[in-house]
Amino acid sequence: QVQLMESGGGLVQPGGSLRLSCAASGRILRFSAMGWYRQGPGKQRELVAVINSESRTNYADSVKGRFVLSIDNDKRAVYLQMNSLKPEDTAVYYCHANVNWSEYWGQGTQVTVSS
Repeated sequence: QVQLMESGGGLVQPGGSLRLSCAASGRILRFSAMGWYRQGPGKQRELVAVINSESRTNYADSVKGRFVLSIDNDKRAVYLQMNSLKPEDTAVYYCHANVNWSEYWGQGTQVTVSS
């Protein structure tokens, strides 16, 4: 069983930065993709950024140029550097992994952008 542990959320002022981390525990036999989704108040969960087995990264249009997704060489941890944060980035951010032919979700970490 793979478990995802997230950290790094919090309260930040508009224009500020935060870095989210997600580490996977358990045995990983096959890596397909890993990344972040978010769910804002009253909104559906949406993709933020994801990296696949070919190291290709895909970003939501709303975060391009502001967020950067990176992954450890062993593909067991991902990091989301969030810059120039806006109030509309406020959401619960969920780590997601597609490994071992299954999908796994973290419990979520709250990011609040407010003055």
